[in-house]
Amino acid sequence: MSARDYLDKDFYAVLGVTKSASADDIKKAYRKLARQYHPDANAGDAKSEEKFKELSEAYDVLSDDAKRQEYDEMRQYGGQFRAGGPGGFPPGGASVNLGDLFGDADLGDMLGGLFGGAGRGGRSRATKGEDLKARITLSFRDAAAGITTSVQLRSEAACPTCHGSGARPGTSPHTCASCGGSGQTVRQQGGFGFAQPCHACHGRGQVVDDPCTSCGGVGVTMQSRTVKVRVPAGVNDGATLRVPGKGAPGRGGGPAGDLLVTVHVSAHPLFGRKAQNLTLTVPVTFAEATLGATISVPTLDGGPVSLKIPAGTPSGRTFRVKGRGLDDKGKKPGDLLVTVEVAVPQRVSGEARKALDAFAEATASDDPRADLMALAEKE
Repeated sequence: MSARDYLDKDFYAVLGVTKSASADDIKKAYRKLARQYHPDANAGDAKSEEKFKELSEAYDVLSDDAKRQEYDEMRQYGGQFRAGGPGGFPPGGASVNLGDLFGDADLGDMLGGLFGGAGRGGRSRATKGEDLKARITLSFRDAAAGITTSVQLRSEAACPTCHGSGARPGTSPHTCASCGGSGQTVRQQGGFGFAQPCHACHGRGQVVDDPCTSCGGVGVTMQSRTVKVRVPAGVNDGATLRVPGKGAPGRGGGPAGDLLVTVHVSAHPLFGRKAQNLTLTVPVTFAEATLGATISVPTLDGGPVSLKIPAGTPSGRTFRVKGRGLDDKGKKPGDLLVTVEVAVPQRVSGEARKALDAFAEATASDDPRADLMALAEKE
């Protein structure tokens, strides 16, 4: 059976099944139709005999997994493949016709992308430059408020002398005669065409006869430069910021890559962070926690705020001061979470000691551990 038969004949339609039909469905359809059009049942009927041959041909391909796979691929891509194995093509196969295989698609456009080459018209294909990476370290306060900072880079950039052309000022590159400006050549092997970078122009599609003395004809030089980076308010430690167009230069007139900046945020001696909320631990006295009090607590973005501590507040309780956390990209800001801890004095003497002794005696009947042992014995 020729490769053209695979393209011209719809074996699924011949058997009256869909392309997703199972092997059992194909077998059932063939047996039913074969009985109907078998020559023994239609003696002298040339049309039935021809139909039976078509059914047998279709079943021969679709009942064999390897043949069916090759048939499906052949009809999917609409071309000729070189094959002589399980698919049943004649030994030696058929030459690959890449024009038939890809229809109206331009071979230079398709293969040029693999090597940064060219497309239609022999023009060098523009490719985007590589992304570059950098790191910055910010203070906790700057990260919270947002800041514009600078990053020092030393990397490839378009040559300032030839402006990236690679040619000495006053001259211009010319189209490579070997590849016609595509930046690639095609090597034929076994009926297939394999694209490879052009050796004459090294895949650029252009040749520089009089190279720029600053860059040696490559169009780029190593340069030191400063890039401004806008850090948004509330940026997270470890976040990566993208600065478009500040990476390595593109090739063939393509755009530059991007600069990827990883942010490290230093710890603050007082404030912590949970998502967009700030955290703060504040010491209170035993009297303040017991009797209640109004205390002043600091904030990161302004002056102190007053916080009311109710009477009988246990150590470790957390209070929420709304809106005094971090900005959330224009949304509602986070809160300040204040956790109070009862500060226990290391030494007590004089009147304070007498007062504590009197307090201990007055509250001797209030044992906070009265149920401790009983609870410990429960299963």
